Amino acid sequence: MRHPPAFAPDSLVLNRKLPLWYQVSQSLRASILGRPQDASARLPTEEQLAAHYGVSVLTMRQALKELETEGLISRHRRRGTFIEPRARRVSPVRLLGSVDAIVAQQSGEATTVLGHGPAPVPGDLAEFFPDCAEVTSYRRLRRDGGSGEPTNWAENAVRPEIAARIDVADLERWPMTKVLRDVVGVRISRITDTVEARLADPVTAELLRVPLLSPILHYTGVTYDDEGRVVDVARIRYRGDRFSFSVTVEAH
Repeated sequence: MRHPPAFAPDSLVLNRKLPLWYQVSQSLRASILGRPQDASARLPTEEQLAAHYGVSVLTMRQALKELETEGLISRHRRRGTFIEPRARRVSPVRLLGSVDAIVAQQSGEATTVLGHGPAPVPGDLAEFFPDCAEVTSYRRLRRDGGSGEPTNWAENAVRPEIAARIDVADLERWPMTKVLRDVVGVRISRITDTVEARLADPVTAELLRVPLLSPILHYTGVTYDDEGRVVDVARIRYRGDRFSFSVTVEAH
């Protein structure tokens, strides 16, 4: 019996300072949630995935166990590992120092670009763009892939010379971080994240369909390139009833 071609995950550059299983699970999670509609539901074997990511089979097994616990995949003896058709699309905001974790968190939702174009540098972002008179602003609304319910909306301020290389259509398929890194070719050195509790302003209340002044999670992500310049500042408002925030601190 011939099986259809297995799902092909994205590549990953491993950071040896972080747990390998975590990096692999987050990269594979982002690939699963951002997959095309016609992608195969069958994953490669553990051995094939381990070779693809350059890790041991034991590490790969631990990564797959994490995704199985999330409900993203199911494993069947002798048949293989498959992407769940109703894979859960919303999860806690979990950060562990990996760019792929950021991509994974932002993947898997239906995204609509509400608008984009040049704008003066906002006063509260002036410190990040000291050499820019203006930035290119992008406004996007994300919805749950199953119910269509709005889950968060994002504003990105991007350096103009970087924005000139962005195809807006890519932002309806992939998160900004992935577009910057994998499409535009920005060499990202780090992302500094801040998450705080706020109250929904009128714009957020309308877009996310929540009561005015209801609790939301406000995420700010500042992306730096390998020259130390800020290339993007993302401000994302998450519905407080759909997300939580957790950080894992490794002892070694």
